[in-house]
Amino acid sequence: MKQQQMNGGARRAVFSPVDNRARVDAVVRRIGDAIELGLLADGEQLPGESELAGQLGVSTVTLREALMALRQQGLVTTRRGRGGGSFVSLPEIPGEERLKVRLRGWSTEELRDLGDHWAALSGMAARLAAERTEPDDLVQLWRTAEELTQAVDAAARSRVYGRFHVELAAAAQSARLTREQIALQTEIGALLCLVFGDDAYREEVADRHRSVISAVQDGAHETARELAERCVQDSTARLVALRLAL
Repeated sequence: MKQQQMNGGARRAVFSPVDNRARVDAVVRRIGDAIELGLLADGEQLPGESELAGQLGVSTVTLREALMALRQQGLVTTRRGRGGGSFVSLPEIPGEERLKVRLRGWSTEELRDLGDHWAALSGMAARLAAERTEPDDLVQLWRTAEELTQAVDAAARSRVYGRFHVELAAAAQSARLTREQIALQTEIGALLCLVFGDDAYREEVADRHRSVISAVQDGAHETARELAERCVQDSTARLVALRLAL
């Protein structure tokens, strides 16, 4: 199943203990971000309440409040009775015009600033992954790179693209970097649908991803960092150009 192919490090980061502050909101944000990014597959059953509360380090009361909020947002559905539980409900990507309206809400300076942050995260993740991983640790990254070449629509491509950078952070064996990437992708991920309608760009990005993985596999940490940064910078530049055109 698709969810079984997800990178273990990325999934562990999703279900690691949340911050003590505003725990209900923290749980909602953590699980909601993972669903919107596609780290949790559509229709996937979440762990039982007691198990999930234990993984997140919260009480079952807190978890139930969070699940209620997620249901209200349409990100989780609950089934009663035998075989019941809480299940992921992947949201629809907004239409192109709505995404353009959302993009207009960002200034070019804000987009560039977000791109700088993103490049720093992905670059450091690639560098650390090159220092810390073994070839067997990169199997999921190779699968994700291949999945991008097969993604037909812009929404699927943007999700796979974002997931690649989350899995790169997971390969760096850094839970904090992984959580940062998840949060960042939910900010910018949907907007990337606007630049992924181009098949040629999809192939260009897939090639970039393969180059990053190869550099990580070879232990070429500075090359891996530079390639990951360049990939992000190019995507950000395309969004900035589109924002200027609007």
